[in-house]
Amino acid sequence: MTDKRAATLSRKRYVAELLRLQTELVKLQEWVRAEGVRLVVVFEGRDAAGKGGAIRRVTEYLNPRVARIAALPRPTERERTQWYFQRYVEHLPAAGEVVLFDRSWYNRAGVERVMGFCTAEEHQLFLRQCPVFERMLVEDGILLRKYWFSVSDTVQLERFRRRLEDPLRRWKLSPMDLESISRWEAYSRAKDEMMVHTDIAEAPWYVVESDEKRRARLNMMAHLLASVPYHEVPPPVLELPDRPPSTGYERPPRDLQTYVPDCTAQL
Repeated sequence: MTDKRAATLSRKRYVAELLRLQTELVKLQEWVRAEGVRLVVVFEGRDAAGKGGAIRRVTEYLNPRVARIAALPRPTERERTQWYFQRYVEHLPAAGEVVLFDRSWYNRAGVERVMGFCTAEEHQLFLRQCPVFERMLVEDGILLRKYWFSVSDTVQLERFRRRLEDPLRRWKLSPMDLESISRWEAYSRAKDEMMVHTDIAEAPWYVVESDEKRRARLNMMAHLLASVPYHEVPPPVLELPDRPPSTGYERPPRDLQTYVPDCTAQL
């Protein structure tokens, strides 16, 4: 089914639609900045589900001063003693900003739960507090969008295999990723329990079918744009000034500076 559908979406059509959506995302960015909106987009899903690729396409033409990615490392010893949501709160947007969470506070409902990095009591506390936390964000005016990238076990395994064989993407494959293969059902149960508790009316989950990455990216971006009531903000009128006449400046001799060697001359 996936191969048949993928065959109908040529690269030409994909690139054209991707550019159209990215153009709209730039308009969304300018609206966020002009109106002082705070937008949070959460990207979750299994390993190799396509979250990173989607984030890169979303942010490709955006201003990093407006739209930033929050991809938090492992918590420090100090952070482990804090309220669980505390270190994520630090990365929430101010007015006129967009924050995309490449994984988020939902680590506790997924990898921490399955791999035993938190206790059963901490996990249950998270499931109780998370809906309250997200309702607080929404009540305070933050636009919160949550996307779950859903990938099948066969496609995930194939993506792992390609990463293992590709020296440019080998770094993406970690022992934790390989462990997820043998714990597929445990992750499934954890995800189902997470959805039951955190798929709330104020901040619902949106599932993105991601066995075919191109479709997943386009579908996610189109949904995000449709879910936000943005409008085009007229850009400021800019004109290139005339360069003033020379006042006698002369460039220093080239031998006084160190230049990067022209490696392209050997190509």
